[in-house]
Amino acid sequence: MGARGRLRHGVRQIEIWLEAEREQLVLWLPVAFGGGIAAWFLLPDAARWLGFTLSALALALVAVALPGGGRAPRVLAVAGLALAAGCALVWWRSDHVAAPVLARPAVVLVTGRVERVERLPARGMVRVTLAPQGHADLPPRIRVSLDQADAVAGIAPGAVIRLRARLMPPPDAAVPGAYDFARVAWFAGLGATGRGFAPIAVVRPAAAPGADLRARLSDHIQSRIAGSGGGIASALATGDQGAIAEEDAEAMRRSGLAHLLSVSGLHVTAVTAAAMLLVLRLLALSPALALRWRLPLVAAGAGALAAVGYTLLTGAEVPTIRSCAAALLVLLALSLGREAITLRLVAAGALLVLLLWPEALAGPSFQLSFAAVTAIVALHESPRVRGWFAPREERRGRRLLRGLASLLLTGLVVELALMPIGLFHFHKAGVYGALANIVAIPLTTFVIMPLEALALALDLVGLGAPLWWLAARALDLLLWLAHTTASAPGAVAALPAMPGGAYALIVAGGLWVALWRTRVRWAGVLPFAIGMGWALLTPPPDLLVTGDGRHLAIRMAGGEMALLRDRAGDYTRSVLGENSGAEDAALLLLSDVPGARCSPDLCLVELDAGARRWRVLATRSGYLVPWREMIAACRAADVVVSERRLPPGCAPRWLKLDRDTLARSGGVAIRFSDANVRTVRRGGGHPWLDPLRVQPPFAPASNPQAAGDQAARAGEGTPRLR
Repeated sequence: MGARGRLRHGVRQIEIWLEAEREQLVLWLPVAFGGGIAAWFLLPDAARWLGFTLSALALALVAVALPGGGRAPRVLAVAGLALAAGCALVWWRSDHVAAPVLARPAVVLVTGRVERVERLPARGMVRVTLAPQGHADLPPRIRVSLDQADAVAGIAPGAVIRLRARLMPPPDAAVPGAYDFARVAWFAGLGATGRGFAPIAVVRPAAAPGADLRARLSDHIQSRIAGSGGGIASALATGDQGAIAEEDAEAMRRSGLAHLLSVSGLHVTAVTAAAMLLVLRLLALSPALALRWRLPLVAAGAGALAAVGYTLLTGAEVPTIRSCAAALLVLLALSLGREAITLRLVAAGALLVLLLWPEALAGPSFQLSFAAVTAIVALHESPRVRGWFAPREERRGRRLLRGLASLLLTGLVVELALMPIGLFHFHKAGVYGALANIVAIPLTTFVIMPLEALALALDLVGLGAPLWWLAARALDLLLWLAHTTASAPGAVAALPAMPGGAYALIVAGGLWVALWRTRVRWAGVLPFAIGMGWALLTPPPDLLVTGDGRHLAIRMAGGEMALLRDRAGDYTRSVLGENSGAEDAALLLLSDVPGARCSPDLCLVELDAGARRWRVLATRSGYLVPWREMIAACRAADVVVSERRLPPGCAPRWLKLDRDTLARSGGVAIRFSDANVRTVRRGGGHPWLDPLRVQPPFAPASNPQAAGDQAARAGEGTPRLR
């Protein structure tokens, strides 16, 4: 057979395969659309975005022009159009939400209308989103955090307040692979964040004081159940997680139960099903109604109203809207007599969300929720699995065992789907989540949420106390389960920042296995395995430097990470620990490490990597080191790190990371073994990296004593490097 014959045979085989998979082809439409969105986030500038869009359109035109017709050209044409549309949509969206960003930190007097209030009692704070009024030199939307004691009663959506605040631009990711708040803030329209100070004046109260049902309901629940249990109960009812103590929230994350705290598909499904069951049973009590009305259709309508109302009550966040849309599609399918829960439904929900919020693709919430749902539906659509767990005549004990086996298998598959996503975004994932969820999901769905709903209903007549007590005990059991699972040996798998290529292979392989139905699907195991191997075998960074140059973590000879400053905050320690693959508690202090030479101003450390010895020098205070001494120290070092602008004569042998350099690059991760350097900004042209900026005037110093202390410190002697 000649080359032309082999080509024809290959094309014919592809057509046969696509014909066998014709029912699955539509599932790839949101995948291609999301691929275009992902390309926009990954490609660095407008020239490449335009090039990608035009290339995708060219692919579609070439596919249309191919002779002979067939299914393959149509698939290529639709894929090209979807790729181009995804890239163009998120590009347009980024320009559409564009708003000025604060140029640099400033202390200002702000008068603004309250758009949103988030109460965080576990942290003793209240977070307020404001739209400044009469401030042409401020961004159109800012967010400030207030001490709970300073938050006056009149702070509510719609009110106008005045306060003094220290604002700063939304920060980039601290180091490569860390959470990029600047990107999230850009699409949310936030131009500045900061801290507000008392006194806070209510210039104009809200139009309807006390009308914030969500806040009042959260306060009511937390008054009935104290501590983190009340915070979890509040999160289940309103989505407000502010009352959950950090140690309990961390235990929920480490045990794989954190999804219970975010209002998503599980919660919306429970509320919808409860509303349908209640309406159906009540209406069925009347024979006349049962004969004249289609009660399942009426119950579906009640379930839809419950889903929409619950979504609005919990703040209408994107994950909740996504779950609500999916619930409405399920109810519509049931009303039309169609099979409700299918991969087509999941694909329709994903495409709807991406059309409305294309930026959601880059966030962990979208990826985790759709990965979990896709894994569950794909598993139970499998004929073999459906045959294993289909209802049948058998003893109750055997039926219970098969139900538990179904839960365990589903949990394991979901954990396998979610673990790479958790490792990519959070650099750690719970290992025993499948086992913990076997208890936690039924406990939450069938015990805690019904008890809480009944207690709220009985509170209308003052009889809810016994049910609140029972709900509190069930919540104590949930927290005990979280802490027990989180503290088990090997409960958490930790991994430093995962390469983007490895993550792409994992996602592509997982989708290939989940969305096809013929044997070709198992070819996806290969890229999935290659991606996981790549991620696991990628060496962790040896040096992490935050974008402000104040903090760094360096890997010592024994593999442990050491911090430059002993006063690094919890957030900084967490970021540096997670992205280096180390636990926060395992981080050392560089000045305590044998072999490191540190003074209050400078630290010098040497380490062996890549067949050579590296010398790293870092400043660790705001005091200036004498010019000649600094120049000499720079020349003897390979890498110099400083939060200040170093003199031009400071010329290390390899890399200088001072204020000017880090302003261009952002945070830096370095692997010495192969001289690999990764930066946060990577020379990209995304709008949040170089936005239009506004600069408000600085307010006079409000704390003369603090200014005097700073001046006194500036007059102290300059310590030397030992």
